[in-house]
Amino acid sequence: MNSHGQNEQQVVWTVVGTDIGPLLLAATHDGLVNVVFHATDAVRDKALDRLASRLGSEPAEAPDSPLLAEPICQVTAYFAGERRDFELPLDWSLISGFNRQVLRELASGVPYGAVVGYGDLAGRVGQPGAAQAVGVAMGSNPLPVVVPCHRVVERDGGIGGFGGGLETKRKLLALEGVLPEPLF
Repeated sequence: MNSHGQNEQQVVWTVVGTDIGPLLLAATHDGLVNVVFHATDAVRDKALDRLASRLGSEPAEAPDSPLLAEPICQVTAYFAGERRDFELPLDWSLISGFNRQVLRELASGVPYGAVVGYGDLAGRVGQPGAAQAVGVAMGSNPLPVVVPCHRVVERDGGIGGFGGGLETKRKLLALEGVLPEPLF
C-alpha cells in the first residue's frame, strides 16, 4: 500500500504510432488498462497523471515490457488489417457499474465490421431506455479501439459522437469496412 492507503500496482506504458495518430497503451499485471487517442506530449502527460492518481502508482515508460508486448502486437496488426478481434487480458479497474457492464457487452457482443445503436446496446444490458447513459459509457471508455466504442452509432444512421473525434471514428469504421474509405 502507498501512503494514501491504496494498493499500488505496476503500470507500464508506451506510445504506438497508428493510422489514426499516436496511441498511448498502458498496462498492469491484470491486463491492458488504458488506451489514449492523440497521445501528443501534453495529452500523454495528462493521461499519465490521471493514471497515477487513479491507480496509486507512477506509470513507467516501458516499451519493451512483457505486459505491453501483446497489446502492441495486436494493435499494430489491427491497423494493418491483419487482426479483427483483440484477444487481450483487460484491466477494468478504471470503470465500474453500468458503464463497465455496457463496455463488457460491447467488447463481447459487437464484432468487427458491425455496428450497434446506443438504444440497442442499452437493451442488451437490460436497460432499454438508457441510450443516453450508453453514450456516457462510451465517452468514459478507458480502452477505446480495443473495446470498440467506435462501433456504436445513432439509430437514424448518424455516426454519433466520439471521444477521439469524428474523423477518427470515421477512419476506424472505414478500416472495418462499415464506411467507405475517405477520398482524400
